[in-house]
Amino acid sequence: MRRPRTQPIHDGVLRRMVDAVEGVRQRMLKVARTLGAAGIPYAVVGGSAVSAWVATVDLAAVRSTQDVNVMLRRDDFEAARAALASAGFVHRRSSGIDLFLDHAGSSARDAVHIVYASELVRAGEPAANPDIAGATEFDRARVLDLESLARIKLAAFRRKDRVHRADMIGAGLIDASWLDRLPEAPGERPRSLPSSPDA
Repeated sequence: MRRPRTQPIHDGVLRRMVDAVEGVRQRMLKVARTLGAAGIPYAVVGGSAVSAWVATVDLAAVRSTQDVNVMLRRDDFEAARAALASAGFVHRRSSGIDLFLDHAGSSARDAVHIVYASELVRAGEPAANPDIAGATEFDRARVLDLESLARIKLAAFRRKDRVHRADMIGAGLIDASWLDRLPEAPGERPRSLPSSPDA
């Protein structure tokens, strides 16, 4: 008769879960520290920005994210690339997106993804990205201001954008009145704000 295992087969997985979340946070802080020291304007956007704003009102609603998204002005990209390279990041361009990896062997899923202020993310989107002038200081990182972040998420229709929108609604950061702040004729923008990303 086989004896029962004395150690769980997945021993250490919970620690690895925590390490994964902390790795994203440390990557974000490293980028923020590097760009800040170089005097390059930037703003954290995407899931990390949504989580930061949600954390201001409801810690239980904070969702982890696997990458870091940073918005730059296009004119600052070369200076940012040089600064990030000096900090050990490796630049790669993939599918038209500028990425910065922790090292040459890193996965693109772990990368810092660059998006550009005042530009369309892709052709056909209803509105360009906002500028980063109103970014808000959160501890040691600059995060896109809530109104600009909400505009992005209200005008975008990928599933992750719907999830982020639902998180912001659930935390009470935005409500239906925010729809009136969008630009005119923003494509298929939502006409209501359901709390579920599937609605």
